[in-house]
Amino acid sequence: MGQKPASEPHRAGAEAPLDRPLVDAEVHVESFRQAREARRLELVEDYVELIADLIGDGGEARQVDIAARLGVAQPTVAKMLKRLAEDGLVQQRPYRGVFLTAAGQALAEQSRERHRIVERFLRAVGVSAETARRDAEGIEHHVSAETLEAFRRFADAKL
Repeated sequence: MGQKPASEPHRAGAEAPLDRPLVDAEVHVESFRQAREARRLELVEDYVELIADLIGDGGEARQVDIAARLGVAQPTVAKMLKRLAEDGLVQQRPYRGVFLTAAGQALAEQSRERHRIVERFLRAVGVSAETARRDAEGIEHHVSAETLEAFRRFADAKL
């Protein structure tokens, strides 16, 4: 009882056969490459977006404020700010905080717009405002331009 016939190969964690064929290896590789790239960019985008928000709210973004809002240690923030400066996204001024370059500001605006579109889409399909805000924070970094445009069209038609 409950045993699979000997002719059925066992797949770890699988109770039922796949309902679709396994995609081509090259397609699989590209999907995983895109996911890895999105995860890499997610942190960069979160930092520049937060820096833009802090500057907009209080005129500057200080390392201590970034650490507090992201829930990380100041040395973690310092390491990331060094990377962002090397990438030409921020400038650090001694005793003055962190400021976005034109490229950093453009990236922050782009990320903020993606967040708005995803959040509006989630609200249009019936997700509560608070949940949509939180979920959009992760989703915004992982959707393709095609999917984002579909989200925008759907939200525009519904709201």
